[in-house]
Amino acid sequence: MKPWGVRTAIAMPDTLPITLRAYRRLSSSLTPMVPLLIKRRLRNGKEDPERVDERRGIAAIERPAGPLVWVHGASVGEVLAAATLIERLRASNMRILLTSGTVTSAAIIAKRFPPDIIHQYIPYDSPRYVARFLDHWHPSLALFIESDLWPNLILSAARRRLPMALINARMSQRSFPRWQKLSKTISALLGSFEICLAQSDTDAERFSALGARSVLVTGNLKFDVQAPPGDAAKLDALKAATRGRPIVVASSTHPGEEEIILETHKALTNFFPSLLTVIVPRHAHRGEAIAGMVQASGLRATTRSRGELPGAGTDVYVADTMGELGLFYRLTPVVFMGGSLVPHGGQNPIEPAKLGAAIVHGPHVFNFTDVYDALDGAGGARQANSSEQLVKLLAQMLVDKAARAASVDAAGEVVTRLGGALDRTLHALEPYLMQLRFEMGGHHA
Repeated sequence: MKPWGVRTAIAMPDTLPITLRAYRRLSSSLTPMVPLLIKRRLRNGKEDPERVDERRGIAAIERPAGPLVWVHGASVGEVLAAATLIERLRASNMRILLTSGTVTSAAIIAKRFPPDIIHQYIPYDSPRYVARFLDHWHPSLALFIESDLWPNLILSAARRRLPMALINARMSQRSFPRWQKLSKTISALLGSFEICLAQSDTDAERFSALGARSVLVTGNLKFDVQAPPGDAAKLDALKAATRGRPIVVASSTHPGEEEIILETHKALTNFFPSLLTVIVPRHAHRGEAIAGMVQASGLRATTRSRGELPGAGTDVYVADTMGELGLFYRLTPVVFMGGSLVPHGGQNPIEPAKLGAAIVHGPHVFNFTDVYDALDGAGGARQANSSEQLVKLLAQMLVDKAARAASVDAAGEVVTRLGGALDRTLHALEPYLMQLRFEMGGHHA
């Protein structure tokens, strides 16, 4: 098939840094080992047995005619951040190819996106698989979300003169010094993008320092994402099962945090004897292990993946299902945001802020520094630096309705003030989208 569109992007440089040349050779030589990797990942539930061919760049779906916008996000967070952008592109009659790398993200995409959005697993970063993928799909424009930078994928796309944009771009405090040590490598990768749309001034400075071209600050798309859905019948069932009980939701927890949450629960029951703690693990497959941990600590657990609702005797409800956070944010007055008591970097607090839950978090939020700084500064979230502080803040949010309402209002104002990234992103991409509209045979202003 003939590629669509005039290619204006910069071609891959002839003289790549030695690191990238070595990476290319190594990834090529390791390609025969991929079946072993796939076998292991299948065993661990990290691949879909029906769709493993996509990991080798083999598609079971035909490429649609006309221009095709390729959007890539590593996992659930990135894909959902771009959901409203994808909806707007689709509304302007663009065909969308959406790629991601996790089974969880594929399940969420199937639930949340219309069937005409084509989802594929991103191929493993072998030159052969990447070439197969690009030969089949011939994207007209590529939008990479945040910072999932696979060298062979990027360099092969650049060599084909595929226009690429890095959108909602983020460079964490932890990643920046690492990339500075590999300045030629990152400069060659970032230089392949025509435009870099950064989440914040800090991100923009870091990307510019590392060699990105045409860096603009457009803001964080996550502020413009619609609040996650919550099935009304399921929410009513949860409300009926928990009526009259104080509730705390620990959202997107990581290993090492559940133990602290259980100790916090025990301390809080001195003040709130009927307290129900809901643990929503970041990775649903950990549900059984967490339920076992709850029982071992002397508390009683009920597990959602078994179809159970919390009973009167349930201390901890393990909500080990996918795509149901919207339910629990609507159910609870206060949310503890996980990934922040351990050095993971925190999870996105914007969704609970949009659904009116007060937010408490730990000190490790470096993946969302700007968001938490804005929320904490306005009183829209509270940081706990110790177990004692965590207990105190959660108790205050449960008992003090006025403080809770003030925190929820402040968070809502921050989210509104920091919105608008979607429109700024679309404006920055307009020259590329205009070209695609001309190719479709009709130009709309």
